[in-house]
Amino acid sequence: MIHVIAIITAKPGRRAELLERFLAVVPIVHTEDGCIEYRPIIDNDAGLDGAREAIGPDTYIVVEKWSSVAALDAHAATDHMRKYGEETGDLIANRVLHVMRDTTS
Repeated sequence: MIHVIAIITAKPGRRAELLERFLAVVPIVHTEDGCIEYRPIIDNDAGLDGAREAIGPDTYIVVEKWSSVAALDAHAATDHMRKYGEETGDLIANRVLHVMRDTTS
């Protein structure tokens, strides 16, 4: 299994707009072959009594699980992700992708 943690930082004050556009493609991504999980997450307002570091008001994280590298590569090459990238490029300040695999398989 392939895991992706994508840290997306919107331009200041643009996270809500970016998330709205992201959420529009999530149902389409869920239908792709090999997609196990694909969802955005944001800071929780409480928990761990100060032992956590907030990601900030302009950032969200995408948690992805794919059955294989081939499935992930196919996802990246889809028309809907290309279109999403074209439509949201001006909203994104920074993007960091971490692609990992299970250590038990």
